[in-house]
Amino acid sequence: MRTFTRAQIVSLLASGVDLTVAFILLRWAGVASGQGNSALVTFCGATGTLCGGVTHFMISRTWVFSAGEKKWMEQLNRYALVWVGNLALNAGGLYLLSRYTNMDHRIAKVVTSVVVAVCYNYILQKRYVFKH
Repeated sequence: MRTFTRAQIVSLLASGVDLTVAFILLRWAGVASGQGNSALVTFCGATGTLCGGVTHFMISRTWVFSAGEKKWMEQLNRYALVWVGNLALNAGGLYLLSRYTNMDHRIAKVVTSVVVAVCYNYILQKRYVFKH
């Protein structure tokens, strides 16, 4: 239970980085609310996801999973593989929601992030990336 709780705390922190970067980029790009250019919304969202992923890996391997130094590169390679799937799912979900619904892009980003985190990230990180 301790690992799961820590993982959720780190996920919230990484999601905060992800959302903050994405929303700042969207603001700078002039997409303040509502629907915007789907490609631009997707790019800004993907950039946020990249920043959140880096944050998540760095904290998870030491604080959540106590991964040690020996398998650092192996874990980074596995994390990168899982992260590519994470990026594709986040970008794809955001694109679909911003393109085919009237959902505000901010809500679409949060919905997509939560679904991917719950259904994909924790399970693969525990059982594949940082397995002992």
